[in-house]
Amino acid sequence: MPHLLFRLNGVPEDEEIEVRRLLDESGIDYYETSAGLFGISLAALWIRDDGEIERAHSLLQGYQQQRYQRAREDYQQRQREGETESQLQRALRQPIRTLIYLLIIAVVLYFSTIPFLMLGG
Repeated sequence: MPHLLFRLNGVPEDEEIEVRRLLDESGIDYYETSAGLFGISLAALWIRDDGEIERAHSLLQGYQQQRYQRAREDYQQRQREGETESQLQRALRQPIRTLIYLLIIAVVLYFSTIPFLMLGG
């Protein structure tokens, strides 16, 4: 019976390629399902052999720890070099989007609090 190993929905393409390569190099037999025409199905990698499940999970866990470590080190390096962007810088880079979000937040807060304010009046 096939076992779900790795969901591909929302996964960066480079990670998909690296996971496939890891499974291929390890000789683990797997198959892939797509998200389908409308993108609502489960895109995933599945293991065919029950005996390979534990090894595949172990390999995937090791890979994900390495990937996390690389991403963290890359972020810290960019932070030391002053290349990371703060929330304020991001907001100032896209002022119209920021203004729209602030207006939406204000409208939601208004309609969320107005019933309580009317109770006291």
